[in-house]
Amino acid sequence: MAVFLLALSAACCLGLGFVLQQHAAQRAPRADMLRWRLLLDLVRMPEWLLGTGFMVGGLLLSALALHQGEVSLVEPLLATNLLFAMALSRVLTRQTLGRSGWAGVLLLGLGVTAFIVAGQPTGGGPPAGELRHWLVVGTVVGLTLLLVTLARRLPLFEEATLLALAAGLLYGLQDALTRTTTQRLDHSGLAVVLRSWQPYAVVVAGVVGLLLVQSAFEAAPLRMSLPALTAAQPLSGIACAVGFLGDRLRVTPGALAWEAAGLVAIVIGVIVIGRHPAMPGSVRETLENIGAPPGNESAGGDVGPDQGGGGSKRTAGSDGNDDGDDHGSDADPYDGTGTSTSTSTSTSTSTSTSTSADANGKGE
Repeated sequence: MAVFLLALSAACCLGLGFVLQQHAAQRAPRADMLRWRLLLDLVRMPEWLLGTGFMVGGLLLSALALHQGEVSLVEPLLATNLLFAMALSRVLTRQTLGRSGWAGVLLLGLGVTAFIVAGQPTGGGPPAGELRHWLVVGTVVGLTLLLVTLARRLPLFEEATLLALAAGLLYGLQDALTRTTTQRLDHSGLAVVLRSWQPYAVVVAGVVGLLLVQSAFEAAPLRMSLPALTAAQPLSGIACAVGFLGDRLRVTPGALAWEAAGLVAIVIGVIVIGRHPAMPGSVRETLENIGAPPGNESAGGDVGPDQGGGGSKRTAGSDGNDDGDDHGSDADPYDGTGTSTSTSTSTSTSTSTSTSADANGKGE
C-alpha cells in the first residue's frame, strides 16, 4: 500500500509541475531551444521555479516508491501524472472534461489496473551481467539521440513530440538506475555507491531529460508533448527493469495478452487526455509565439500545413517585423482604404488624360 501511495503522490507532484513548467517555458526565447541557456532563462521565472519544486518533490517521492517496490509496478502508477495535469489544466482553461476526457481517464485507469493485476510484477530475479546492463543502457541512449536528431529536422509541433519521447526514454532509464542505486546503498553502503557510475548516470539523465522536456514545452502546447513523455517513460522503465534489474512479469499467454492490452490502453488513454481541449496552450497562443498572425488559424482551431503545425520553423516576430519595415519606410504610402497612394494618383492621371482626349475628339 505504501508503494501505491508514494507513486500516486509522486504522479500528482509531477503532473502539477509539468503544467506550471510548460506555462512558463512557452515565454522563453525561441533561440534558446535545446541549449543550456534555456535553463538559465527559465530559472528567472517564479512560475517555472514553482513547477520545478513540484517536479523535484515528485522525483523524491518516486525514488522512495522505487526503493520499496519494483520499477515495473511503480512506472504504470507514475503514468497517472497526466490525470493531475488535467485537473490543474481545467482550472487554468475552465474547460469541462466531456466524453473524450472521461474516456481517456477510464482507459488510463483500466490500463494501469490490467497491467499490474495481470503481470503481478515482482523482484528478486538474478540481476543481469555487465554486458547486458550496458546493452540495455546503450539502446535507450541510442534511441534518445536518434529521436533528438530527427526532431531537429521537423517543424515545431512534431519536434516537441519527438523531444518529449526522448525525454521519456531517459526518465524511464533514470528510474531504473535509481532503483539500482538504492539497492546498492542498502547492501553495500554509501562509499560503494559513490564509487559506482549509476548515481552519476542518474544525475546526467535527469539534467539532459530536463533540457529536452523544457525545449518540448517551449516549442508547442502541452498536448503535443506531455502525452509522449508520459507514454514513453513507463515503457522505457519497464524494459530496463526487466532487462537488467531482474524484475519479473507473468509470461503465460493469458497474462501476456492482458499486459499488452493494459500497456496499449495506457498509451491510448494518455494520448486522449493529452489532446483534450482542457490542456493549456491554444492554437492562437502558439501561433503568436512562433510569429504567425492569429488570423491564420482555421475555424476549427486546427493548424494548417503552412502555419504553426506543419510549416517551417519561424522565429517570433520575423513576419511582423518585415511588414512593419515595409510599411514604415515612407511617410504613410498607403491611404485609409489600403490602396497605394501612388497607384491612386496614377489612376487619376490616366483618367483625366482619357477624358481630355475624348473631349478633344468631340470638339473636332
